[in-house]
Amino acid sequence: MPELVLELNGRTWTLDASRPYSLGRDPQGDVVLDDARVSWRHATISWNGRGWVIEDHGSTNGTFVRGQRIHQLEIGSGSSVHLGNATDGPRLDISGAATAVATPQAQPRQQPYAAQGAGPGWAAATPQQEAQTPQPQAPQAGWQQPQQAAPHVPQQQGGPDEPYAQKVPGGGAGAPPVYGDRSPTTFHQFSLGRVMRIGRALDNELVVSDLQVSRHHAEFHATPDGRFEIRDLGSHNGTYVNGQPIAKGGTQLLGPNDIVGVGHSTFRLVGDRLEEFVDTGEISFSARHLTVTVDGGKQILKDVSFGVPEKSLIAVIGPSGSGKSTLLKALTGYRPANQGDVLYDNRNLYKQFAELRQRIGLVPQDDILHKELTVKKALKYAAKLRFPADTTGAEREARIDEVLRELKLDVHKEKKVTSLSGGQRKRVSVALELLTKPSLIFLDEPTSGLDPGMDRDVMQLLRGLADDGRTVLVVTHSVAELALCDKLLVMAPGGAVAYFGPPEEALNFFGYDTWADVFSAFENYRDYDWAGRWKGSQHYQMYAADIDAVAPQSVQMPPMQAMKPPKPQGWMSQFTTLVRRYTSVIASDKGFLALMVILPAVLGAVSLLIDSGNSLLPNPANPKTGRIIPNGTATTVLLILAVGACFAGAANSVRELIKERVIYERERATGLSRSAYLMSKVFVLGVITVLQGLLVGVIGFASREIPKEGLVLGSSTMVELSIPIMALGFASMMFGLVISSLVKTAEKTMPLLVMFAIIQVVFTGCLFTLNGAVGVNEFSYLMPSRWAVGAAGATLDFNKISPPKDGGDTDPLWEHTVGAWGLDMAALLVLGVICGFFVARFLRRHEPEVMRK
Repeated sequence: MPELVLELNGRTWTLDASRPYSLGRDPQGDVVLDDARVSWRHATISWNGRGWVIEDHGSTNGTFVRGQRIHQLEIGSGSSVHLGNATDGPRLDISGAATAVATPQAQPRQQPYAAQGAGPGWAAATPQQEAQTPQPQAPQAGWQQPQQAAPHVPQQQGGPDEPYAQKVPGGGAGAPPVYGDRSPTTFHQFSLGRVMRIGRALDNELVVSDLQVSRHHAEFHATPDGRFEIRDLGSHNGTYVNGQPIAKGGTQLLGPNDIVGVGHSTFRLVGDRLEEFVDTGEISFSARHLTVTVDGGKQILKDVSFGVPEKSLIAVIGPSGSGKSTLLKALTGYRPANQGDVLYDNRNLYKQFAELRQRIGLVPQDDILHKELTVKKALKYAAKLRFPADTTGAEREARIDEVLRELKLDVHKEKKVTSLSGGQRKRVSVALELLTKPSLIFLDEPTSGLDPGMDRDVMQLLRGLADDGRTVLVVTHSVAELALCDKLLVMAPGGAVAYFGPPEEALNFFGYDTWADVFSAFENYRDYDWAGRWKGSQHYQMYAADIDAVAPQSVQMPPMQAMKPPKPQGWMSQFTTLVRRYTSVIASDKGFLALMVILPAVLGAVSLLIDSGNSLLPNPANPKTGRIIPNGTATTVLLILAVGACFAGAANSVRELIKERVIYERERATGLSRSAYLMSKVFVLGVITVLQGLLVGVIGFASREIPKEGLVLGSSTMVELSIPIMALGFASMMFGLVISSLVKTAEKTMPLLVMFAIIQVVFTGCLFTLNGAVGVNEFSYLMPSRWAVGAAGATLDFNKISPPKDGGDTDPLWEHTVGAWGLDMAALLVLGVICGFFVARFLRRHEPEVMRK
């Protein structure tokens, strides 16, 4: 029988046809390959009676022949096989076999027979039984899941407390892994006394063509004692050492194993040579033992582990309550798992979130753009917020046009987002994320609500994104297009993994013909140990057992701490962009514009229905009793105007934060300033509300007799009376923002708005006397209507217009003095500031948790 000779870096293995040979990182295997991209049990080579065959066992990063990924292929003398990467993965040169080299074509993946322990009460299928449809049965008494041998753990080098050492090309044992230990993209010679500046501009020594990088970003230079350090040059997106940002404009000494991150590039000094690694999107991604526990100790995600290769599309499916959304938040860092690690090309995402967040795109279920804008304008504002401040308009336009062409959206760029179909809107959301060239893209229910045709279009889009060099993970309820995916993760009720592997083998694994039957089984047998069944199966050994053996990041990382992300734009630049965008959104909504004018006009006009003498001056004293006759018109008119201002101001803002919550969460993760976002809302809505208050005041006071001289503005009494109404509208707008930041759905805002307006009516002081009412009067100080009516009442001298009954004490808030008027207006301002503080705190809850721990 023919022998086969394998050669790798001077090492040779001679294989005979008597048995199969295993390839992988397992030290107990036949061909041991010490490379992090190679799986624990990667592949086998065996003689099939006609020739030698190599078979991939569901490895994380794949097996390649002539650049094509294969599952099973006949090999012969003169051929080469790459493991883990098609270009620079470990290459096995083959010689000595008589069989001719086969053309590398990936053969169809064979459907294995039902794995051992194929389900509760189900026996393993035989070849003759494959055509029969197994029927679900209740779990049989005494059924036990099969036992498996624990995977062999590699011996750690350098002592039990040191991480398993990795070998890096050009580095050496113990050097930290960079991009899965790929070979450096380029090398740069670094001589003592030389300064190497990194940036986007052409006058740098190291020119990085990446819009995430500033024109002059950072520089390497040597210290007098022969060591090296990195200095940030005031970059916008930050410079990172081992995933942690250094101070803007700061300097940090570099050790022999330190990794410097700049945009999508990573640098490492090895002797006097600077190695550069460029993240081109071909990254691996894995989750290890993710467990999420909520209050009360309940686990909603249980020991989830899986790994995905580069340039792959992974679908996550499962019934409601299986933890899909929780898993997505854990994988993206929005809500880190209580236990476990998420590895981005072997780098800990949680501990290096500040840097790696720029490499991750997230498309939530809801659209992350303003539907009132055109496609190009929406992307224009997003690019302005996400790219560094020193990028030119031409650079941003070029990137936008490039993304639109890639996603075939260039023909729709001048259309409003709201006019697009559901599938096209999802493409625009994806386009927004692609602006910064992420290597890893997550999508949450992108096909929700779409018809089958659009469902297919979206999944084909994601397939194309993966083929173009990105790793894509999609959470979905749709099972119609799962065949387009490379791997499928099925979550069981309770948050455990029920299956991970090729989608074409999943139904056979569960023993059903349709996914409807699988989901019914999940529902009918909720207490069954689906995770145990999965871990006891052959599929687990083939597709998931090696995940635990992946060596962790060997650089010692500090514990997770609060991370203040660098901001691509300065505060004022972000504020200006947000104001312009918000103004464009409002200007594009003709209905809202009309309502902004009609609402205050109607509310002000209602007060004109009250016409009793048409005067807001105090009535003369009764000639018989000498007592002043109260002017009920003044208090009633002011009550109506105050309620109108309250309602208009709160109605402007009560939906603004809740309807943009998904947009804010995503933009906050990319470096948006919370205060800039809040102040943009306050500024735009404040201007609108103040103008509405002025309109209400002018309509309500213009046709009535008012004092000729005011307290503060002299003869401009109508303006002085309108100012409290405008301030009340502004304060009510701030209360509306509080409501909008508190609620979970927009539907809950309307009842709260009505309740707010009614409470303001009660505590104006116009319906009954508040002064002297213990407890009630003090509570009224929290109501903006109390202070606004007090300021207007001070100008009109309400203590004379509506004197207290039975000679009681006058209301100090209505005293006809400049001090009382100033106190009332200051209280309105303080209430607005307090509301702003609470809004900022409530907004903080809707940010990635790793940024606020």
